[in-house]
Amino acid sequence: MISVGGENLIDLVSGEAAANGLPQYVANPGGSPFNVAMAAGRQGRQVAYLTPVSEDALGELLAECLVQSHVELVAPRLPHPTSLAVVSITDGIPSYAFHRNGTAERQVSIDSLQRDMPAATTLFHVGSLALIDGDDADIWETFFAGCQGRGLMTSMDPNVRPGLISDRDSYVARIRRMMRHVDIFKLSDEDLEWLYPDRSHDDALAACRDDCDAVLFILTLGGAGSRAFLGDIEIQADAPAVETLVDTVGAGDTYMATILSWVVETGLTSRAALAAIDENTLRAAIHRAAGAAAINCGRSGCNPPWREELGSV
Repeated sequence: MISVGGENLIDLVSGEAAANGLPQYVANPGGSPFNVAMAAGRQGRQVAYLTPVSEDALGELLAECLVQSHVELVAPRLPHPTSLAVVSITDGIPSYAFHRNGTAERQVSIDSLQRDMPAATTLFHVGSLALIDGDDADIWETFFAGCQGRGLMTSMDPNVRPGLISDRDSYVARIRRMMRHVDIFKLSDEDLEWLYPDRSHDDALAACRDDCDAVLFILTLGGAGSRAFLGDIEIQADAPAVETLVDTVGAGDTYMATILSWVVETGLTSRAALAAIDENTLRAAIHRAAGAAAINCGRSGCNPPWREELGSV
């Protein structure tokens, strides 16, 4: 089973202006870890979502989306409001403004996470806004390190959101500490540039890999594809063509979820097992993850493919 922690929120995505010239927004369930849980559930994995979801109307939308994607909500619902992200799309690329103070998804504790995570969990994933600041970020970091200490596989995607980070040094220090307790690590080229500024791409990548103890390290490059590193294996994979690009919301999360689904489905839920695979096996997994992300990019918002849609990928 995959257990997922981290934010859930509503993306208010800008659309065409109304007749009066005012912008119109569509409410889409979102949040990077939420998206990962949804995408993995749609691929047929057992998935538990550990973060509380609000009892308000927007929380109902979030909960329904997870349940319909076969994800189990294991934390109690809370009366606190739902977090919001206002999303503007320019040339298919999203930008975000977040509103998260005092919301339901930030009401976590070590005791509640330990209580709610199913005993069947073999892999724990976390990332994104949940790691930026506040008591909840400290709690997720502590819980994450403890998972690896208990023999669970760990996965992280920082999914950096610079506009929300007021204390850069503290945030970067947290990410680097967590990178020492991670088994599967994915970041984008934009994340890499922000975390390791004023360096060439190759120097930044080398520094990041030196700071990271992941057995599987993945760098996504948008339309240029992705790179994967596993021991002495290094793979460069092209991005599949997207016939009609709608937007890239949730593409990286769909990619991440596909990798995690593959790891669990094939029983690679130990560092030794994952490290022992060959290049062709890894290349096939990366190809499948990229294909799933491409399907998502042909749809509005994060709308990952179901397992049957991946049959030809």
